[in-house]
Order: sequence, then C-alpha cells, then structure tokens
Amino acid sequence: MSIKNKLNRLKKHMVNPVSELPVKSEPHIENSTPEKIQHADYWEKFGASAYFFEDDYCIVRKVTYPLDTQWGRYRFSDVLKAVSNWKDIDADHPLHAKDLDASDLLFFDTETTGLSGGAGNTIFMLGMSQIKEDHVLVHQFFLPGPGSEVALYHYFLNHVKELRNLVTYNGKSFDWPQVKTRHTLIRDFVPSLPEFGHFDLLHGARRLWKDTLPAVKLSIVEKELLGVNRIHDTPGYLAPMLYFQYCNEGDPSLLEGVFQHNEWDVLSLITLYTHMSGIVTGNAFRTERETYESARWFEALNQKEHAISLYQEVLRTGTSLTSPSKKSLASLHKKSDGLEVSVRYWLELLDENELDEEPAIELSKYYEHVQKDYEKALHFAALAYSRWKGKKRLTKKKEELEKLALAKRIERLEQRVIQYS
Repeated sequence: MSIKNKLNRLKKHMVNPVSELPVKSEPHIENSTPEKIQHADYWEKFGASAYFFEDDYCIVRKVTYPLDTQWGRYRFSDVLKAVSNWKDIDADHPLHAKDLDASDLLFFDTETTGLSGGAGNTIFMLGMSQIKEDHVLVHQFFLPGPGSEVALYHYFLNHVKELRNLVTYNGKSFDWPQVKTRHTLIRDFVPSLPEFGHFDLLHGARRLWKDTLPAVKLSIVEKELLGVNRIHDTPGYLAPMLYFQYCNEGDPSLLEGVFQHNEWDVLSLITLYTHMSGIVTGNAFRTERETYESARWFEALNQKEHAISLYQEVLRTGTSLTSPSKKSLASLHKKSDGLEVSVRYWLELLDENELDEEPAIELSKYYEHVQKDYEKALHFAALAYSRWKGKKRLTKKKEELEKLALAKRIERLEQRVIQYS
C-alpha cells in the first residue's frame, strides 16, 4: 500500500481541526511557462507555477490570508503589537525586534530528505510567511527533482536578498545550516546568502516551558499554548518518504499534505512569536513559572534590572517559586553591592526551608569577609553543616567535595574566633 493510501486510511482517526480559514492561492509567477512542465494543470490548480532558470525550473506556490485571520488564540495582526511592544524594552534580548517592523520578519521552515545534517541531506521545500500591508503571504519554493537546486536557490535568494530577520524553530541549528551547506555546493551559480538577524523560537520555548510541557516540539507548543489544532496534518517524519515516492512516481498530489504541513508551520511561527514576545515583555498574561523563567532569561543575559523586576513580580504574585526567586535576587544584589538586601533575603530563606544550607553559607561568608564578625560567621557555617548532613547527594565525589569545603570553613573560623577572642 502506498504512503498516500495509508494517510487516507488514517484521516478518520485525526481530530482537532484548524478552523476553516479564508485563503487565496496565487498561481501566477514571473518567468512562468506552465506548458513546459509536467503536471502543469495540477500545479496551476494547486496555486503553484514554475520558475525557469537556464533550462531548469522550480515550483513556487503563493497563498494569502487576511491579516485579521484567527489562528488559534491569536489573529495574525497581533504580531504588529508584539513587535511594537519591544520598543519599550531597554535591554538586549534574543527576541528583541529593536528597529524592525513586523514586515521585516521572515517566518521560515524547511522540509528535507532527512533529519541529519551534511551534504547528503537535501532541502526539497523552503517555506516562509511574511506580514504584508493587509494580508499574510505564504511563499513556498519546491524542488521538483534533485537536479533542480540551482533554479530553486536562484529564485529563493533573489526573493530574500533584502532579508532583515529570520524567525525559525530550530533554524539556527538545523534549517539555515542546511541552506548554507546546499548553497556551498552551487554558490558559483546563485546569489550570495544574505546577512540577517535570527530569532530561533525553540531556544525560547525550552527556557519558558521545558518544565511544564511534555516536550517542546512545535506541534505540542501549538496545541497546549497557542490553541492551534490541526486536522489531517501530514506528520513531518513522513515528508521525506512522500518526496521520494513523488520522485519515483511523478504524482504531485502525493505532496499536498507536505505543502499544507509546511504552510501551517510557518503560520504558527507568527503566533508563537506573538505569544512568546507578550510573555517576555509583560504585555500578555503569564503564569508564575513563565514570569520566573523570563527573569532567569534576562539574568542569563546579564540584564540585571529586568531580572530583578521580574523576580520581584514573582514575590508579589506567586507562591511556589518565591524561594528560588529570593535566592536569585540575593545573588543579583550581591553582585551589584546591595549586600544589605541580600542579607535580608538570606535570613528569610533560612526560616522558609530548614533543609537548605546555601543561605547559611552565604551569611557565613558575609559575616566573615564583610562584617569581620567571626563568631556569627562560625555560627552560620555550623548551621550550614548541620543542614547539609541531612541531605542526600547524587554522587559520592560531590558529597566529599562539599564536606571538605564546609569543614575547611569551620576550621578556619574556629581559629579566627580563638585568635580574636
């Protein structure tokens, strides 16, 4: 049984439809001569046409959606506000739109013959969506045969030569490196790769939701957070097999599901960027965990003021993450000479968790090195050791190192107390 027939049998088991959406296909392409290609009538009905370059061609498909189209929880137009809100954030961040407009963002995804990297893996579809004045344009570039890459990349690279910023999902590690690899093989015949900024939303998804979602695959993020439910979606892992079957049989209808899957991917990237930006900038509802992870993200970027503000928001509104937020606040204030504030947080943490030795260690350091109060420093060092003994360690080596460090601290402080008594 062919893969196409298997998919048809599976359709009745696939639920959770994407709502019926108003779309418009645009079959006309410049330099297009449909009568010279196989299945020209089919491609034209499918909203696609051929782009010729030096006796070869690629297939190009365009689809438009009204800008106010609802896609899950969001309308596509919501990305305009999401981009604008970044202008109020005076901090470096991997998603910061800075001087960009929404139309400068190119939401990009590829379909390949395999999931591994290297020259043996071919991209057979390049898909992207972009915000226009009153609509969203989906643009897909398809490789009709392994020997047509020059035509494919010639059209694609000419089309994106003014590219300012890509938005992808794992594009920094996979999609764009694959484009660069394929470009290396044909670079003498096609335009150069453009320079651009790059937002990889997978990195943000891991930071925000790795502890709350079963996985951060785009399909899971779509369903759980964006409210996007697909019907009759062709799984991504089937795309290479369907492409190989198409190459063997020459039936373009085999690929309809692959085109649709890629189209939905690049549309969902618009709403995911909208959602993620709203969380990080504080212009959308965010859970306690999302606020905390946003704070950690800014802290990792050395954006202390934003991190402190978000940790303090957790203290005001949260419950389960107040202790780790206080630890982070204590650490941030310590680095910026706000030791008095740090001490207050460490003392609160001592009362909140009788099994945590870290605040006692920090207080011991503070009284030894800042206040020169060796008796208090010894008191907190002994308290830290007492708490440490009640905890289990994952490895014997780590346990021995921690024990040795505490023992040295206590021994040194005992000698100081004797010396200055």
